[in-house]
Amino acid sequence: MLSGSDRAVLCVRIKNVAVAVAKAARLHLFQAQEWQKLENSVQDHSCTEKFSKAQLTMTLNHTEQNLTVSQIPYPETWYVFYVDKFTCEENYSESEDVQFEMVLLNPDAEGNPLDHFSAGESGLHEFFFLLVLAYFITACIYAQSLWQTIRKRGPMHGVLKVLTIALLLQAGSAVANYLHFSSYSRDGIGAPFMGSLAELCDIISQIQMLYLLLSLCMGWTMGRMKKSHGRPLQWDSSPASTGIAVVVVVTQSCLLIWEQFEDTNHHSYHSHHGLASGLLIGLRVCLALSLAAGLYQIITVERSTLKREFYITFAKACILWFLCHPCLATIAVIFREYQREKIITIGVILCQCISMVILYRLFLSHSLYWEVSSLSSVTLPLTVPSGHKNRHHF
Repeated sequence: MLSGSDRAVLCVRIKNVAVAVAKAARLHLFQAQEWQKLENSVQDHSCTEKFSKAQLTMTLNHTEQNLTVSQIPYPETWYVFYVDKFTCEENYSESEDVQFEMVLLNPDAEGNPLDHFSAGESGLHEFFFLLVLAYFITACIYAQSLWQTIRKRGPMHGVLKVLTIALLLQAGSAVANYLHFSSYSRDGIGAPFMGSLAELCDIISQIQMLYLLLSLCMGWTMGRMKKSHGRPLQWDSSPASTGIAVVVVVTQSCLLIWEQFEDTNHHSYHSHHGLASGLLIGLRVCLALSLAAGLYQIITVERSTLKREFYITFAKACILWFLCHPCLATIAVIFREYQREKIITIGVILCQCISMVILYRLFLSHSLYWEVSSLSSVTLPLTVPSGHKNRHHF
């Protein structure tokens, strides 16, 4: 439980009070650090001794009762344990269970204990609302012109189509997260289906963007390696390039799914506690370095200033997309544990939005678009068939 610095409340409702009184039922609250000290202590504490060291204790003897947690300098994790007179007995006899409902509330903006969000989740509801609002306003302004550009089926048609689908998935994830947090703010339970849907949309978007960026970069790199004097540079769709892209995409997909099983909480960007999260961060760092190295080779030999600027901008977008999560996960280590998830989640989403904006500006800008796309398959993969190379799109 993450409690606020003042007036956090633990609310308990008991269905069978008589059984609770007969079993001397109670709740013991430990600050996370104190409980971990007991667990890791060299001294062997008995069961009774451990629970006697609780910072707070609530006896369950009323139908409804509250316990106020106050005078805490900063939010921190609390462990809540149910204990009765049979808990520490070795020869435990079966008896009727105590049925109770427990609600944890933090202070809201006005200081009243009505907020279901923990300190680690506070602010995410408002962030996703603003993010959905930004997506909506952007769609109202640019959706029509973008759709018209895609319908023209110019040389950038494939890239823009894949990029737009990834963006729609990101927007869908934001909407699902907002609906989940809106429900959670009312009942403290939320909408698990919407949380799972948000994670699914984000995973598919991540996979799609990985394949897009990787296939583009590999197409340019391998195409330049095989370039002949009389043959234009084209996207190499050989089994080698396709195989590498597929292997990397499948690897990331497996790690993303593994990460979800390691941490069942509904959030897309996990702090790097598990093995899957660590491997995923390592994969993203390797991808960023590999793509940067490949694009650097292209940039150093490119004579056209305009095309060199195109590749440099594309490299910046790739590096931002892949390195934002590893960098933010590293930076978050210096903050308190309850702040890390918010820093990683908000930071990664904003950085990837910026990366997408850079890519859209790159592929839609008039100066770079016409200089590069006028060569059709000379520099860019995912182009239209050769029969359309001489068509101009305005």
